Amino acid sequence: MILNISGMEQIELKHLILDYNGTIAINGALIEGVLERLKKLSPQLSIHVLTADTYGSVHEQCEADFLNIHVIGKEKQDEQKLSFIKSLGINNTVAIGNGRNDALMLKSAILGFAILQDEGISICALNSADVVFVSIIDALDALLIPNRLIATLRN
Repeated sequence: MILNISGMEQIELKHLILDYNGTIAINGALIEGVLERLKKLSPQLSIHVLTADTYGSVHEQCEADFLNIHVIGKEKQDEQKLSFIKSLGINNTVAIGNGRNDALMLKSAILGFAILQDEGISICALNSADVVFVSIIDALDALLIPNRLIATLRN
């Protein structure tokens, strides 16, 4: 996925990293409409769900061949998420999250989207993002309809 945003160098996105709870799931259950949008994005982006899996439901809820699930440990989650995004390449990755443990990932990604939904948003995540959305649906739609994103980020 290529984005040409006025005032920025051309962005070639290859990866989408998603936090699970609070971002694409609420109380461990996938938010309606997320899976269909991710399927539409999957030909353009490699999609990774990166989570500590607080509710133990990520494998059941995200059972789709186009999703790569990565469960991290309970300690230093922010550093684990940062390490993961670096392994993919920060210059080709869009990251989406809402928690304090997402802040380093959001700040490091070429594009970081913070989500303010039912579970709230950490001020650290908010301050680390390039764009804030009120729902994951809006964030995914911005990737599906890139002119929305271009209009938000241009100079």
